Amino acid sequence: MATVRVVLRKKKNKAGLYPIAIRITKDRKSSYINTGQYIEEKFWDEKNRNVRKSHPNSLVLKNFITTKVAEANDKVLKSEMKIEYETVSEIKDKIVVSKKLDFFDVADIHLQSLKNRNKHHQYDTEFGRLKRFKEFLGKDSIAFNKLNATILKKFEAHLLYTRKLSPRTVVNYLILIRTIFNLAISESITDRGLYPFGKGKMTIRIPESQKIGFTADEIQKLENAKDITEAQQKAIHIWLISFYFAGIRVSDVLKLKWSDFNDDRLLYRMNKNSKLVSLKIPEKAIKIFNYYKKQPTNGKLVFPQLSGVNLKETEEVSKRTQSITRNLNRRLQIVAKKLGIKKNISMHIARHSFGNISGDKIPIQMLQKLYRHSSVTTTISYQANFIHKDADDALDSVVNF
Repeated sequence: MATVRVVLRKKKNKAGLYPIAIRITKDRKSSYINTGQYIEEKFWDEKNRNVRKSHPNSLVLKNFITTKVAEANDKVLKSEMKIEYETVSEIKDKIVVSKKLDFFDVADIHLQSLKNRNKHHQYDTEFGRLKRFKEFLGKDSIAFNKLNATILKKFEAHLLYTRKLSPRTVVNYLILIRTIFNLAISESITDRGLYPFGKGKMTIRIPESQKIGFTADEIQKLENAKDITEAQQKAIHIWLISFYFAGIRVSDVLKLKWSDFNDDRLLYRMNKNSKLVSLKIPEKAIKIFNYYKKQPTNGKLVFPQLSGVNLKETEEVSKRTQSITRNLNRRLQIVAKKLGIKKNISMHIARHSFGNISGDKIPIQMLQKLYRHSSVTTTISYQANFIHKDADDALDSVVNF
């Protein structure tokens, strides 16, 4: 039986780095396949046969090694299942490990990294975008030196005019390709001189998006909604809790536990960036929470939608949350139509609505804290969608004569 192991070879290159290789052993004979990756000896964990956490790109390299060992094991198992005997050299010849990874090899490393960080929704989205890029190319591989601005511009046109995607969605495709290209450069997989983005090449311009939130009157209509189903009422409750707490994302609202509330404050850790948030509980929110306290079926969770789901199974939680959000949005749209609200409504509009009503009433630094933005620049850019008074006054000063 042949065995597959990842090892650090002892012969260093001119840069003083040691090659990571895959060793195949059969009948006490070994053969080595170089992965094309080199590291300093101090970063190699001989006991666990992997890269140490202290390596600046340990996560990416570990994902890469795991993928390549799995590929080698697959070929070895298929070889062992054959009737005719194969030597270790023959097995090696059937295992292709390219010294030069192509774009989609690095894309797989990127996707695996998302999975490891429990970014399952992002994984699903970007997996689909990469699949569409493969369909456009008509093949499953492309070398970095072939991925130039000309191809990217043709892909952009294909998405815009053939697929009829929105400009903002097309930009997300290009940003993903740029992210993978940057990863390849940082890992010395490709040369920076091949970079197809920038001035005179493929430029990415993020189009301005129109963010429309509800007014106070429209939110009061939701608060006072009558003659609606229980499911619709619960959808409104979740939307309002998101709004009352400055636009908490639906994934965080659904995971709120009673233990998150102490001393009249909500204390929770955001799912998106793991930031710890502490907010006062508004009186309006207390009324909603009191309603759910009378419903013991929820257990530890405030809202029932994720009851029975193992919250430690992040992939399951992510898929379930996406399904729940779609259902909530459908119910909200039915209610909005009944109430005569013309604007589009979704769970995310709760966040826009907080921005719309706050306008320029709240100092930008405080808004940054409420939104849980890492940079005040993000807050300024976001809030610019809802601050119109200065522009309106300037317009009036000219035309009202």
